[in-house]
Amino acid sequence: MRTPVKSQNADVGFQIAPMIDVVFVILIFFMALAAQIKVEQILQTKLPGVAVAGKSTEFVDEQILQISEEGEVTLNDESYDSPQSRRLPQLTATLMRLKTSSDAAKSKVVVTLISHPDSPYYRTIDVLDALTVAEITNVTFTSDTDL
Repeated sequence: MRTPVKSQNADVGFQIAPMIDVVFVILIFFMALAAQIKVEQILQTKLPGVAVAGKSTEFVDEQILQISEEGEVTLNDESYDSPQSRRLPQLTATLMRLKTSSDAAKSKVVVTLISHPDSPYYRTIDVLDALTVAEITNVTFTSDTDL
């Protein structure tokens, strides 16, 4: 008959001494850290709050309308309608949407109309009619020879 072999790694149970050592090291760490922390009132720091403006700031929504030499109308570099169209329905609808959205955002719409010196005069009138239908009143004019 064989005798049972005893294992060399006997179960010694739960060791509390290493756990107490770790707890003491953590306690010393927090005690040393607590001595370095200053109370917020001693530092007399003020946290940022809400800034109040003296007057309201107006945001202007500027749009660039260009009329080429051939009578092509572009709004912010996007062409609208054909040069032969006198009523400009696409441009008018876009300007009306622009006016509605800027009214909802409570901002002004400013349109800068850049007309080529050799563009037909009636084309400028057509664009002004589209602006009138859209109820856009802040319009500036300029002439550019580089179009």
